Amino acid sequence: MAKAKVSQLTYADLQALPDDHRRYELIDGELLVSPSPSTAHQRAVRCLLLILHAACPPGHEVLTAPFDWLVDQRNVFVPDVIVARTADLTEANLPVAPLLAVEVLSPSTRSREQVRKRAAYQHAGLGHYWLVDPLAASITVLDRVDGQLTTTATASGDQPVTIVRPFPVTVVPADLTR
Repeated sequence: MAKAKVSQLTYADLQALPDDHRRYELIDGELLVSPSPSTAHQRAVRCLLLILHAACPPGHEVLTAPFDWLVDQRNVFVPDVIVARTADLTEANLPVAPLLAVEVLSPSTRSREQVRKRAAYQHAGLGHYWLVDPLAASITVLDRVDGQLTTTATASGDQPVTIVRPFPVTVVPADLTR
């Protein structure tokens, strides 16, 4: 993952960047650049899309990256998977917090997603955040508790985990990359 530190970039600056198959995000005006994901990462995203789509309540949609969650002009996130109310989506972005954001960890983005993005997502009002590690075949479920994104469930390998919020769904981490 290349990290270009340029202060005070805005959503307009982000929109002016070339389409070069990289993921561009802003945290407090700082540009974060991620390369194309690995095969294991893509498999996990595909499986999550199918699982979440099947469990998603009416009036909600499951979308995969790239799709912008526009928090404000200096904070634009692109989670691997989001679940959002259909009514909240625009053609270009999601201007409010999604119901759920999922990040699939990669060696190059692991610490960013576990620490920096978790803090940024918490500050932006996200209620539910999952971290999926395809290499370890694990999932960490975080829910907003007293204003903080707090781990409420974990599972690994063939151990199923039934997650009740934001809607009921069962995930077997090992199935995400088979």
